[in-house]
Amino acid sequence: MEIPQFLESQEHEAVDKSAQKVSILPSDAIKEKEAGPPHEALFLILTYLPLFELLAMNQVCTTLRDAVNKDVLSWLNIMVEKPLSLKLSDAILMKLTSKANGRLRSLALMKCAKITDNGLQQVVEQNPLINKLYLPACTGLTPEGVIQAVKTLSEHGHCLKSIMINGIYNINKRHLETLRSYLDEMNLDTKKEQPGSCPLLFLEYMDSPTLRHDKGHTTIDLEVCPKCDEVRMVFDCPRWACKRMLERSVTECRGCKFCILRCLECGGCVDCQGIEEAVCGDILCSDCWLRLPKCNFCNKPYCKQHSDNKCCTSGSTGFVCEVCYAKYIVNWPSIVDYVDF
Repeated sequence: MEIPQFLESQEHEAVDKSAQKVSILPSDAIKEKEAGPPHEALFLILTYLPLFELLAMNQVCTTLRDAVNKDVLSWLNIMVEKPLSLKLSDAILMKLTSKANGRLRSLALMKCAKITDNGLQQVVEQNPLINKLYLPACTGLTPEGVIQAVKTLSEHGHCLKSIMINGIYNINKRHLETLRSYLDEMNLDTKKEQPGSCPLLFLEYMDSPTLRHDKGHTTIDLEVCPKCDEVRMVFDCPRWACKRMLERSVTECRGCKFCILRCLECGGCVDCQGIEEAVCGDILCSDCWLRLPKCNFCNKPYCKQHSDNKCCTSGSTGFVCEVCYAKYIVNWPSIVDYVDF
């Protein structure tokens, strides 16, 4: 009985000594190290950040906030996408573009329905050096408002090189001709150097709609469809045989998306006999339908835009589409009740 009591007394003495050592340590040694200023490398990447990340960086600390607000280079090219496009108003747009100090070069408003003609006009008046103006699906704008903005840029800056207005309502041939006249006047030298333009492919536009003008396309994204004679986006076909016909000025498969059915996987034209359907309901050509992986139940593929909706089940190869997953796997107990074994 004496040995356990001795060991217990030794443990208490060891604990007391360690507590004394901790108590005599200086307070600076146990204090957490205070956070220092941001690394200098962070200031070098501000120019390359998208708008959403740039605004988030503005809320990190006062040092980064001051750097973001004072760095004009970070605000020369503004692109507003989802989810910011849903809340962007004229007042917020003016606040954002004012950070460029009148040196704004490109403005891309993707599906910003709350922007009005008055807000756009104020922006172009304060930023006459805009050379790219992208306004797809900005349904709050009117054709007259867009024409007034382009006219203002032609009078002051003479810098506008390209414009995107697909999705703005009620644009007719007269509006299109007026816009082209202003754009041609501002791009006389460019047209002499580059008389031709690259074909516009449907798949290329779906992947990166704002980069199409950087590859030598026309200055405006709309034209008169040769099939329906309406002002819409007109796409060319990437198929080799169709390219040969285009070289011979044969335009059987050149037209808007309403006149020419196109495969959502490759962008090629699809005739009525070669139409295949994906799980998501999109149109596929026969070649793309054959090479894409299929659902284990319905034998239908996904297009690449909706391929993330695949459901993978444990213990089986391949995948199950969301429709079959909800129909057969989730409701499997109710199905078994109706089966007579």
